[in-house]
Amino acid sequence: MARTWLQAPPALRKGKRLRPADLGLIASLGIAEVAVHSRLRVAYFSTGDELRSVGEPLDAGSIYDSNRYTLFGMLQRLGCEPIDMGSVKDDPDALRAALRSACAHADVVLTTGGVSTGAADYIRQIMAELGDVAFWKLEMRPGRPLAFGRIAANGHSALLFGLPGNPVAAMVAFYFFARAALLQMMGADAAQQALPVMRARSATAIRKKPGRTEYQRGIVAVNGNGEQEVRITGAQGSGILRSMSEANCMVILAASQGDAAPGDMVDVVLFDGLVRAAGCTGGLRGCTANPPYSSCVVGRVSGACPA
Repeated sequence: MARTWLQAPPALRKGKRLRPADLGLIASLGIAEVAVHSRLRVAYFSTGDELRSVGEPLDAGSIYDSNRYTLFGMLQRLGCEPIDMGSVKDDPDALRAALRSACAHADVVLTTGGVSTGAADYIRQIMAELGDVAFWKLEMRPGRPLAFGRIAANGHSALLFGLPGNPVAAMVAFYFFARAALLQMMGADAAQQALPVMRARSATAIRKKPGRTEYQRGIVAVNGNGEQEVRITGAQGSGILRSMSEANCMVILAASQGDAAPGDMVDVVLFDGLVRAAGCTGGLRGCTANPPYSSCVVGRVSGACPA
């Protein structure tokens, strides 16, 4: 007996990111609109007296603010609605006002800098005033000074991720900590949140001290034997953005692990798995994807996506 549509499983399940085949499936069923989650609103700003915006002249001791540009790109590709709040000086009153404003306009707040133990690192202190700090250090490199908690102001509340100020550390902390939390808040299921880890053979020695997990930038390619082989992109300082720009993967070295010798197998996460767009997630109306559905994650096929 032929299987009827009433006996068939749902065409698309809640929490699934829509891909090209899913778009075709929706069309094949004659469905013009589907229900999706609204995009997650994420406010972000950089902190530091030394920061200058692109186009401004640099004086002694100042640097250009690169973190806001990387955060914008990562949030946009993840499918969030980025809210750029600029850069904020290392002044407690200014930081407190910025966090209150961000809390009033966003579901999540991301900051870079101000979470370490320096005299001008105020973010963790102000987080405790406005809400709570769940933790502020992780045994990882780069990205150890990372504050997480919830803040509240004027009847609104938001999760807060205080990312490190060094550019590479901020990106690593976002990808390997904040990313999964944002995807879960967007309604993505566990399969969508998981990072695709593969194994590759190290082409050279990789220096690593046991005690904390390290995320080193690498380039993976197929060697002459047809194997996946990875090499590190040179200096791995947390302020060297070029190490990220040249890389196509992240080499993950576990906390218990020491140096990797040439030929050792290591864990690798391809950047394609980290930076893929996630879009909206199913359940609520409000998708702004263009073209419609192109980066949405849905639950069941119903409702509307008014893109």
